[in-house]
Amino acid sequence: MTQIQLLGALGTNEIIIIMVIVLLLFGGRKIPELMRGLGKGVREFNDAKDNVKKR
Repeated sequence: MTQIQLLGALGTNEIIIIMVIVLLLFGGRKIPELMRGLGKGVREFNDAKDNVKKR
């Protein structure tokens, strides 16, 4: 519940600043790799969750 409230408190300026910082830290080439890995992790989590529901 705290995360939902935290994300609701962020405005456009704060989100842009966070994105710029992430871009500076990781660089433009590394971000797609990070997002791809995040997507694979989410997909594996959802597959595991679905397998638990089927049993």
